[in-house]
Amino acid sequence: MNKILVFLEANNDSLKRTSYEVITAAKRLTAGENVVGVAINASAEQLAFAGEFGLSNVINIKSDLLNDYSSTLAANAVNEVIGEVKPDLVLFSGNARGLELAPRVATKIAAAYVSDCIDFEYDGAELIVKKPIYAGKAISKMKLLTGTKVLTLRPNVFTAVKQDATSVSVTDKAVALNAADKKVYVSSLAKNEGKLDVLEADIIVSGGRGIKGPENYNLIEDLASLLGGAVGASRAVVDAGWRPHGEQVGQTGKTVSPTLYIACGISGAIQHLAGMSSSKFILAINKDKEAPIFKMCDYGIIGDLFTVLPQLTEKIKANK
Repeated sequence: MNKILVFLEANNDSLKRTSYEVITAAKRLTAGENVVGVAINASAEQLAFAGEFGLSNVINIKSDLLNDYSSTLAANAVNEVIGEVKPDLVLFSGNARGLELAPRVATKIAAAYVSDCIDFEYDGAELIVKKPIYAGKAISKMKLLTGTKVLTLRPNVFTAVKQDATSVSVTDKAVALNAADKKVYVSSLAKNEGKLDVLEADIIVSGGRGIKGPENYNLIEDLASLLGGAVGASRAVVDAGWRPHGEQVGQTGKTVSPTLYIACGISGAIQHLAGMSSSKFILAINKDKEAPIFKMCDYGIIGDLFTVLPQLTEKIKANK
């Protein structure tokens, strides 16, 4: 049986949803006891939620040096766990932390590394991995040949599935880290309470150049809040300084796969489509009937977003 190590991220009082997706993806390939979690300075209460998805064994790295998160130190710590567990496969979510940490881990152990995976399976003893390439126009199918492999999984592709709840055995592991390796670290983190990350959201409402200015983004925010979704933005909006880079969806931003993606005033440049084309349903709102976004959306509304969005928002409120 192949042994798989999955990286878990704590979030408030539980774990991030993407951690549950990684657990589910791992358990498709191997029996539950061969899937081991690894977390950094998490609490037993947070890690207990992993049991709802069938994970029973977690190694919790403990180090005061990692209270201020450092990717260089975190990679050293995770590699120490890899040396102990000796997994065939190490899985990270393809979110900001996973994309930063996974290649560092792979480099240190000379492992094959593939990011943004949308599917993977064993063909006998060989691991076959699929990922989008050429801005989503094609799918690359690769065979990984190193002893240990490292993957990041595209968020919202592997749906987290609860199983019969199991108790989680947490082993606290002290690791020997060198403070001199702490080149860059996160000293503080500020986040609006209740604000969803587009990587974690099941519904995203994004605005493009058609929103005309930051003073009009309340139309996007109101609809996103009503739907319990996240606020996104095109590159043009972020480059103009109207929204923070953390909300950017696209080839140079975040790649998302929500159940519903609502594109408001976004023409549909290939760079933007590359970041959201795998959404299950896409609704486009644009006054230009020739906008490229209409060629790939599931539903389209040709109209002025300043007229359409208030009416759509009010209609949803009424139905609720």
